[in-house]
Amino acid sequence: MKFSFPKKVMAAALCVAAFAGSAQAAEKVYRLKMAETWQSNFPIFGDTPRNMAAMAEKMSNGRLKITIDSANKHKAAFGVFDMVRSGQYDMGHSASYYWKGKVPNTLYFTTMPFGMTAPEQYAWFYHGGGQELMDKVYNKFNLMSFPGGNTGNQMGGWFQKEINSLEDLKGLKMRIPGFAGEVLAELGAKPTNIAPGELYTALERRTIDALEWVGPSLDLRMGFHQIAPYYYTGWHEPGTELQFLVNKRTWDRLPEDLQEILRVAMRTAAYDMYIQSYHASAENLEKMLTEYPNVQVKDFPADVIKAMQDANSKLLAEKAAADPLAKEILDSQAEYMKKARHWTDVSDKAYLNNFNAE
Repeated sequence: MKFSFPKKVMAAALCVAAFAGSAQAAEKVYRLKMAETWQSNFPIFGDTPRNMAAMAEKMSNGRLKITIDSANKHKAAFGVFDMVRSGQYDMGHSASYYWKGKVPNTLYFTTMPFGMTAPEQYAWFYHGGGQELMDKVYNKFNLMSFPGGNTGNQMGGWFQKEINSLEDLKGLKMRIPGFAGEVLAELGAKPTNIAPGELYTALERRTIDALEWVGPSLDLRMGFHQIAPYYYTGWHEPGTELQFLVNKRTWDRLPEDLQEILRVAMRTAAYDMYIQSYHASAENLEKMLTEYPNVQVKDFPADVIKAMQDANSKLLAEKAAADPLAKEILDSQAEYMKKARHWTDVSDKAYLNNFNAE
């Protein structure tokens, strides 16, 4: 005898099964591993991925848990790109310009000498096509890159000796990454990149003559003022944006709601870092100038700045001529900065000029 369920009963059973399946999926916990370039307990930079992970876990009601390994654990401060690309880690927190030796076009998404300030750059990323261009560079490496926190305008560095002319740059051994290092090399300096945990020792032992790190927000803690009295204002990193890297396969395995939660957590943590960094720089500059009167805050001479600008323009033209994608990125940045800078001048710059005039 053939027995069959009534259609309504069958439909109800299917609905119950579907609901149970979706409920089970909603309860599944996704555990991701992140590698950061920074040492453990490193302030501001290290706070940012932890703030992001905490937000993601809370917003997902515990379904998204991210553990973070610092450089002193994974032993590869500048290996984050490869570790996330290979799937050894699901995510990374670092800076895009560290990968210029592997993928030259990653260089442009951290900051550029004489380029956009932090607000201008955020506007470019989120509304001016910057994120889409970053996607174009990273997608072919099974990676996704997102803005990961901004330091604001960085200082030009700590120097053992005063810079009075272009001659003082010739042969100067300086820790300075990114495109700025190429600019200084054009002027006869010898740029190098050194992991954050090794900077103080390198400057103290005169392995290098000068270094740039960030600004008062982090430099005071590093102790550079104890061994290099000249602290120069910035030109090379007007809006330094760190990055969150995500393995594309990891991203694709996440449900859509967790993808959106992760996206929102990264964006919020990035902006929070900018505010935190600004606050710390304001506090630490005041402390530095009050408690360490040996520190001399100086501007580079006008002829040195002009030579840096000329070298920067020359190198940008060479990069654009050699690579169509580099040209697309650089043209986009230049066009957006022209538009944004006009507003910056009419708003912030005019306000500060008026304020200082009183």
